[in-house]
Amino acid sequence: MAFTRATGKHRRPSRITRRTASAARVAALTTTGVIAGFATPAQAADASVEQTGLTQAVTLGESIADKIDAQAAAQQQAAEEAAAKKKAAEEKRKAEAKAKREREAKERAAKERAAREAERKRLNSYVSPIAGSYVSTGYKAGGSLWSSGSHTGVDFHAASGTAVRAVGSGTVVTAGWGGSYGYEVVIKMNDGTYTQYGHLSSITVSVGQTVTPGQRIALSGATGNVTGAHLHFEVRTAEEYGSDIDPLTYLRSHGVKV
Repeated sequence: MAFTRATGKHRRPSRITRRTASAARVAALTTTGVIAGFATPAQAADASVEQTGLTQAVTLGESIADKIDAQAAAQQQAAEEAAAKKKAAEEKRKAEAKAKREREAKERAAKERAAREAERKRLNSYVSPIAGSYVSTGYKAGGSLWSSGSHTGVDFHAASGTAVRAVGSGTVVTAGWGGSYGYEVVIKMNDGTYTQYGHLSSITVSVGQTVTPGQRIALSGATGNVTGAHLHFEVRTAEEYGSDIDPLTYLRSHGVKV
């Protein structure tokens, strides 16, 4: 047989009903100042517990809210600090990159200036027409070998086929046969003088071509009025024959040791 729940006046009040009634009694007694008038000590204790429970709930709620606010503030501060650090790092990177670019630009400019200066010096320099050679016949040497009665240039010792170099910067004005000079090259130098290279076996430049110091212009030989292979080197103040000057003095005035 199934049990049935009691009804009517014998039914016990529910827990919610009892708590509501207890709270009402506590409120009434508190208002009238007769809290001590509870029917039993248990009822007083029950009211005390109810009041304490409410206070704890409020306190716990405020504590959690404070902690959440503090945590949010800490997170916000951390985010701001991280953003500031990132910004500072980016600014530092940009500054370092800019400084590097400026430094590299200065270095390139310095190298370019140095290269231009070196090239300028090279173009303004002078060399001997035959590397490592020596003068075998000097300037104004006398004899029947020369129609003028004297040597109008100097002879550099050179076996046939030796590289002949332009002594400085200039423009080729003659490149071909020159009568008693054999195959010759004449260069108008940048300083306005003329240099002549005679008795050549072959020529590697052409008229109108610009040349630089040390550039190969021909090979030595024994063409024209000669007794053997060598290079005739002559310097003139004008293009015409008879305007010759001492070739060794000329080269030495330009820093060439001969």
